[in-house]
Amino acid sequence: MAATPNESAARLDDVDRRILEALRDNARIPNNRLAELVGVAPSTCLQRVRALQDTGVIRRFTVDLDPRRLGYGLHALVSIRITPGARGQLAAFADQLRSLPEVTQFFYLAGAADFIVHFQARTTEDLRDFVTEQLSTNPIVASTNTSLIFEHDIGALRI
Repeated sequence: MAATPNESAARLDDVDRRILEALRDNARIPNNRLAELVGVAPSTCLQRVRALQDTGVIRRFTVDLDPRRLGYGLHALVSIRITPGARGQLAAFADQLRSLPEVTQFFYLAGAADFIVHFQARTTEDLRDFVTEQLSTNPIVASTNTSLIFEHDIGALRI
């Protein structure tokens, strides 16, 4: 869930930042090696990582999967406009998007589009079916616009 304006940013010092950078690059790094990299004792390092988890700075540890090796060679961004009278159904629509394994992420926006969905597909038919069967038939969807992604890089969060 997105941060609300009332949630204050955590105060991070240089050690915290170095811990986060190392974990961003390799979340499976052993604590002893992490402590060595950031220049603190292993017990201090473990305590810092736990504090970063407790404060919500670290939300989870995850794995970066290669979608092409899993058979998802086609990626698209689908912009979606919602019908003006359907604002009360946005939570249900977001839940529907979350339930689809091919939806890797989506954004609820202000602007011309209400949502942008990153969709991964095995074939162009899968993408077509998503747009025509999952989106266009939904009564709260006013319009869609699909853009194929030729190449992308997720980048790295600057700490």
